[in-house]
Parts: sequence; C-alpha cells; structure tokens
Amino acid sequence: MLNTPRALRGMVTSPNHLASEAGLRVLREGGNAIEATVAMAASLAVVYPHMTAIGGDGFWLISKDGADPLAVDACGGAAAAASPAFYASRGLSAIPQRGPLAANTVAGTVSGWGEVLRLSAEMGGKLPLARLIEDAAWSAENGFPVTASQNELTTSKLPELKDVPGFAEHFLAHGAPPAEGAVMKLPALGRTLRRLADKGTQDFYTGSIAADLAADLAAIGSPVAAADLAAHCAQRREALSVPVRGAKLFNFPPPTQGLASLMILALFDRLGVQAAEGFDHLHGLVESTKQAFLVRDRVVGDPGSMSEDTAAYLTSAKLDELAKRIDMKQALPWPQPASAGDTVWLGAIDGNGLAVSFIQSIFFEFGSGCVLPQTGVVWQNRGASFALSGNGPRVIGAGRKPFHTLNPAMAKFDDGRCMVYGTMGGEGQPQTQSAVFSRYGMFGQGLQASITAPRWLLGKTWGEESVTLKVESRFSPDLIARLREVGHNVEVLPEFTSTMGHAGAIVRHSSGMFEGATDPRSDGAALGF
Repeated sequence: MLNTPRALRGMVTSPNHLASEAGLRVLREGGNAIEATVAMAASLAVVYPHMTAIGGDGFWLISKDGADPLAVDACGGAAAAASPAFYASRGLSAIPQRGPLAANTVAGTVSGWGEVLRLSAEMGGKLPLARLIEDAAWSAENGFPVTASQNELTTSKLPELKDVPGFAEHFLAHGAPPAEGAVMKLPALGRTLRRLADKGTQDFYTGSIAADLAADLAAIGSPVAAADLAAHCAQRREALSVPVRGAKLFNFPPPTQGLASLMILALFDRLGVQAAEGFDHLHGLVESTKQAFLVRDRVVGDPGSMSEDTAAYLTSAKLDELAKRIDMKQALPWPQPASAGDTVWLGAIDGNGLAVSFIQSIFFEFGSGCVLPQTGVVWQNRGASFALSGNGPRVIGAGRKPFHTLNPAMAKFDDGRCMVYGTMGGEGQPQTQSAVFSRYGMFGQGLQASITAPRWLLGKTWGEESVTLKVESRFSPDLIARLREVGHNVEVLPEFTSTMGHAGAIVRHSSGMFEGATDPRSDGAALGF
C-alpha cells in the first residue's frame, strides 16, 4: 500500500521514477516547476518510449501565485497535403492507425517546451535547455532499463508495428521485444536532444533538425513536409473552468476533451451524492460521463472549425438541464462512438507556488510506429482520429488540429489548496480525473488512496474496440451486481490494470505543505524535498 509522500520545498510526479528524479534534481538546483516539468517530459520521451516521444503533442496548464492558469497549446495541425482526396487517391476510406499515412500532423510538443521556457524566463527562470535535457540525453546515450509495460506493449502490438519504417531497428532486440530489465539505448534520439540543447527548440521546425525530419518523413511517404513544420507555433490560450463544491476546476480547451472532464464533475456535483465508493458514486459518475461524452463527440474538434462555444456547456443553466437527464436508478443505453488514446501526465509545484499540469502524447503506444532514422524521433499518429468524410471540426484539412483525448487538470480550493492532476488512458482520462478528484476533493479521501482505489472505464482505451463498463475486480461483488441490474454492461478486469491509466497528483496546501501521489499501475514516483 503506497502512502502519500509529503514535503515542504517542492514536489514532482510522473509515471516513470527516472523522469521524476530528473524533475526533482531541477527543483533542488533552484529551478522552477516549469523547468522541472520540461526535464521530466524530455526524460519520459527516452525512458518511457512506448508512452510518449518528442514527435508528439503537448498541453500545459500553468498557474503562478494562485492565479487562474494559463493554457499553452502545443498541438500540431494536419499537413497541407493531408486531405480526403490524398487518402482517396490511395484507395483509403479511413486513415490508417499505423505507418507513414498515420503520421499526418506536425509534432508540436517541442514548440511547447520553447513557449513555456519563455514563460518561465518571464517569471525569473534561468536554467538553460541544455541542463533540462541532461538526464534525458544521458539515458538515450548510455541506456535505460526497459519497463514491464514497455515489454508488454511491444509484445502485444508487435504484429501492427514490426513492419512500420524504423520501428524494428530502434525498439526490437534481435527482432524480438526487449525483455523487462534489459538495457536499451537510443543514440540517434540522444544526438537530437543534444542538438536541441545547442540550437534551441525552434530548430525542430525551421533549422537543421527540421531539414532532417522533413527528409525522413518524405522518404517514408508521410504527407508532413518542411513547410508544415515551419508554419507551426505553440499558442497561449485561456483555460476552461467550472465551479464545484469547495473548488474551482480548470482544464484545457478544444481540441482536447477538457470540456468533458469538467462537465463530468460539475454534473456529478449536482446529483447530491454524499459518500464515496458506493453505487451512487460509481453510477453517478458513469452516467455523468455519458452526458458529457454526448456533448463532446458532437461539439469538440479543431478549434477553428467548431460551430459551438464550449464554455456555453459549463454554465449553470446548461449543467442543471443536463443533470436532470441522469437517472440514478437506470443506466442510459450505451455505447456511443468512442476514441482510443495513449499519453503521459506529469506535474510539478515549486516552493513559490508555481504549479504545472502537463500532458504529452503520441496517441497510440509508439504512435504511428514510424521512427525517423536521422533523428531517432518516433512520430505520433494523432491525425488518425480525423474523419475523411462529412462535415464538422473532426474532418481532416490543412492545418486543422485533431481531436485530443489528453487533457491536463488543475483545481483551486476555497481553502487555498492548489491541486494538479491527470492521467493517460484515452477515453479513461476524464473518468480517472473524476474518480481521483471526487474521492480527494469531494469526499476527503487521502491523495494516494484516491489514486490507488479501484477504478472504472466506460468505453475504449489503448486502441481496443470494447466499449463495456470495465471495472477492476477490487470493487465488491454486490456493487458489480447492482451495476448490472440497472443496465450497465460490466466487464471485470484484474485488480490493478494499466487499462485504467497511469494517474498522478500533487497538492500544495496554504501552509506550504506539499502532498504527492503516483499510480501503482505505472512505473512512477511522486518525489519531494
């Protein structure tokens, strides 16, 4: 049983202990929470390569001095050449989930590092990028131990990845998945990280690194070109927010599903549930999820192409209306169309109260599977979520941003606490956020206990097709039976499973005390000093 670690000077958490240690080193050396998070993000791109890469996207929530957070959008748009006609000319009616034609959007995460480091400098941050990526570059050059989850996912996804350009050369050992505990090196990626340290993050988009990326993308047949890379930049945006009992919640605007995460908790708050872990808690959150997902799937997509204002769904009147549709004695028939996903969440809060909630993604495990030989960069397949027909904000088009399951969360409590929290896990991200926040923020459970407790997932994750209500087996048989009685199609999974995501959280109290938590389903650590 994990306990909640506490500290007085700063706290970090991530789903891999080596990355958490990289972030803690930065805080110990006087770096701030933004700098520590960049260090963790870079490390995760090396030591957790099945979950994330610098060839993906990133989203940041950053709060200074207790103020409402600023959102930094580091999501890349679709290539100019990536159109319905482009895929139709290749005989495709849907975008492939793997391979070069799935690598159809710009990778935005490195631009996000650059933008948040500019923001950090405005706040007095002084550590150079070379220092922040030091641990990541060392691990890429000298090696890192393969985790059980990397071995498991390489093995399970090998049939769809083994023939994708570059994958076998970089992520297989003599043609087979590397064993847990084996030492893996990624020398090409290490050289790229050193080049970023030397030339700066913009080189990824307009410099020599960009030239290498564009050449390799062209060679494998991806539609992403040098002009697409050069046209990209990260953006500072306004976060979405909604009040609930005792707190104000924040999340990321479209193209993410941050709206759904906020709606779930705001709808659940209106149901009047008084205790955790019973039928009302679980059923109420699942039914709130359904209402939020119905809105999300109708409304959310590329921000420039959306016809409705997401903030309108966070008004009291609209939430009251939707909450009345929830039947606490009967499950709404399901499924609805669902989305897969894969990512990492990490967070940091420093001694000055600067708080960061960050999520970085390549969509599916190993993304498109394409590894670019000159740079060692794994390219995301986030654009596989685009539609090729119809109308609306999820149809592919030049520069359009794909729908993202990932969304970083933050909460400001009426008593002065600040909480950053999040998870990976596709459809499960807003559901796990609702489980963690409701347990800790509404029902007073301990922070680590709120993450360790059994979880559930309505719909897909990890690229699977099942849309059942999945529950970990630690829930009581009586509760599972009652869920089935009211119409939930329940599937019981093992007592701890990565299907439920890799969650984490940090809380800073008004006294200055920090609490952290990490997920026993991951390889992570919450570390403070």
